[in-house]
Amino acid sequence: MADQTNADNSNTIKDPADWTTGEEPATGAQESYLQTLASEAHEDVPDGLTKAEASVKIDELQDKTGRGR
Repeated sequence: MADQTNADNSNTIKDPADWTTGEEPATGAQESYLQTLASEAHEDVPDGLTKAEASVKIDELQDKTGRGR
C-alpha cells in the first residue's frame, strides 16, 4: 500500500511556478493551443511567454472557453 501511495504522489500536478523548465520558451504545441483558445475567447496572447506562463494562460483560457476541463 505504501508503494501505491508514493506512486500516486509522484503523479500529482505541479504548479508551473515550480517547474524546473518553466523559464524556457513556450513549446510550439503550447503556442498553437494558446492561439486556438485565444481566438475562441476573443483575446490576444502576448508573444514570448515561457512554458510556465503559457501553461497558466492555457488554464485561464480553458476556464473561460470551457475547453479541456
